[in-house]
Amino acid sequence: MKSNIFFLIFLCKVLVLSAQNQNFIAHEGITNPLHKANIGRITFLSSPILLSETKESDMIKSCTFNEKSNIYMRVFMGNSLMNYLHPLAPELPAQELDKIGNFQFVFAVDSQVVYTENLHYGAFGLENKNMRTVFRVPLVSEQKEDSWGLFLWRRFILNGGEDALTVGEHTLTITVKSYINKPVLKIGEIIAVGSLDLIVPAKEVSEKQIAVQAIANHKDWTVAKVQANETKIRELNRKIGQNYFKNITSIVVIKQDSLFLEQYFGEANRKTLHDTRSVGKTFTSALLGIAIKEGLVKGEDQPLKDFYDLNKFENYSEKKATITLKNLLTMTSGFEGNDNEQTSKGNEELMYPSGNWVKFALDLPMDNTKIVGKDWQYFTAGVVVLGDILHQKTPKGLEKYAANNLFKPLGISNYEWQYTPQKVVNTAGGLRLSSLDLAKFGQLYKNKGQWKGAEILTADWVNKSLLPQQNTTSGEKYGYLWWSKTYQVAGKNYEVAYCTGNGGSKIFVFKDYPLVVVITATAYNQPYAHKQIDKLMENYLIEAIAMPF
Repeated sequence: MKSNIFFLIFLCKVLVLSAQNQNFIAHEGITNPLHKANIGRITFLSSPILLSETKESDMIKSCTFNEKSNIYMRVFMGNSLMNYLHPLAPELPAQELDKIGNFQFVFAVDSQVVYTENLHYGAFGLENKNMRTVFRVPLVSEQKEDSWGLFLWRRFILNGGEDALTVGEHTLTITVKSYINKPVLKIGEIIAVGSLDLIVPAKEVSEKQIAVQAIANHKDWTVAKVQANETKIRELNRKIGQNYFKNITSIVVIKQDSLFLEQYFGEANRKTLHDTRSVGKTFTSALLGIAIKEGLVKGEDQPLKDFYDLNKFENYSEKKATITLKNLLTMTSGFEGNDNEQTSKGNEELMYPSGNWVKFALDLPMDNTKIVGKDWQYFTAGVVVLGDILHQKTPKGLEKYAANNLFKPLGISNYEWQYTPQKVVNTAGGLRLSSLDLAKFGQLYKNKGQWKGAEILTADWVNKSLLPQQNTTSGEKYGYLWWSKTYQVAGKNYEVAYCTGNGGSKIFVFKDYPLVVVITATAYNQPYAHKQIDKLMENYLIEAIAMPF
C-alpha cells in the first residue's frame, strides 16, 4: 500500500513539472520550502497551523479517530486548479471552467475505494481556482468551522466511510484530481495523494445500554407475549450506544395490535413529547379526511377558488384557481415552491419570517415548467394552506377540532402544537407527541381508520392516503402526505407507508405485515438523519421484529 502511494506522489511530481511549463493562467507561485518538498502530497494536521509556521514534525501520520478528533487536510499542488482544468476543455475561458469544474476527491480505506465526490463547482471559488497552489481545510473538527471540507467528510462518512472505519486500525487514502462535467464528465490527472493511519477505538457501552428494555403495562396497549429477536436488538442497542446510530431517542413497535418493543435512549421516556417536525404534516391529511367524512369539506377535489378570493393575492392566474386540495396533499400543486431548492421563491425558509404564511403561499406565482397534478416537489407552504382551510371550515377552529375528533378518540391528551403568526396550529410540522401516541396514529391507519372499534377515518380515505400516487424526486412514492418505499431484508420485500420529519423521526405502517414502527430522533439538519434510519431498519430492526412471518 505505502509503495503505491510513493509511486503516485512521484507520478504527481513528474506531471507537475510538465504542467508548470504550460500555465494557462498565472498563480500565486510555489515559494515555501515545505511546499516545494511536498508537491503532489496531501498531508494531515491535528490543528489549523498556518503554512508559514508548519514544520515537518507537525504533519501527522496517524491519529485516533473518534468524536473528539481534529483532522485537517493540507493539499500541496504543483499548479493552481484552473491550470489542471484547462487541458480538459482548452477552448473554454476560466470563467466558464469555473462553472463546470472543481476537484474530485477519492476516499479509500485499506486500499478499497469507498467514496468518490466531484466537489460542487462553487465550493472553492474562482479566485482560489485561479491562484491557489496549496490549501488547508478541516475534515473533522470539534470547532465545526464553516468549511466545505467538513461537509465533504460527512458525505464520505455517510456513504460508506462509517461502515469501513470499524473498530481497529485502518489506512485512509485520499486522492485529488480535477474534473469538468460539461457536456460529459471528464477526469483530469492526479493532483495530490496522501494517507493517514486511523485508530478507531471501541466505545465502551454498558450492559444497561445494550439490554432489551422491559415493557411496562399501559392502559391503551396490550403487551405482546412474544419477544423480539433479542440478539438483533442487543446489536442495535450497542450501535446506538456507540453513537453509530446518532441522536435516536426512542423505538416503538406495534405487532398484531400489541406493544411488541418499547425502547428509550438518552433522557427520553414514555412521557417525552418528541419534536418530529414534518411528521405533523401527515396529521393534517388525517384531519382533512375527518372533515370530508363529516361533510365540512366536500372532497379533496375542491379547488382553491372555493376557499379564497384569489384575485386579492399576487400573481393571480386561472391555473392557480383550479389547484385542488388533492394537489396540495400530493405535493403536485404547481406553485413556484420547492423546499429542496434554496433559490425557490416558495422555499419554506422564506415563509417562516413572513408575517402571514398563508398569504406567502397564495401570493406565489405558478411554475410554468410544472404540470399541476403530475409534477411533484416538496412544498411545505401548501400544507399550511390546507391547515388554514381546515381552520376556516371546522367548528371553533382547527385546534379544537383536532382535539375533539382525532386526539380524544385516540385517547391522546398530552401533546403540544406550534402556531403560525395568525395563532393557527402549525400544520407544516410542529406537533409534539409521545412515542406511544405516535404509534396510535400509525395503528389507526393500519386498522383502516378504526380505533378500538370506532371509525375515525374511512377505509377509503386510508387507502387513498397510503396509495403510492406520485413519483418523488428521491425515487420514492407519495400519497396524501404519506411517503412509501420498499425495504428488502433476507430476500423478502417489506413495503411501508411512512411519515417523516427533519431529524429522522418516522412512523412506518407495513402494508403486508401487522407491524407499525415509530422511531424518534433529533438529528436535525444532519445529512445522515434519514439514511441512518434506513440502515437501522434494513440491517437490524426488521429482522428483529418481522421474523417469522
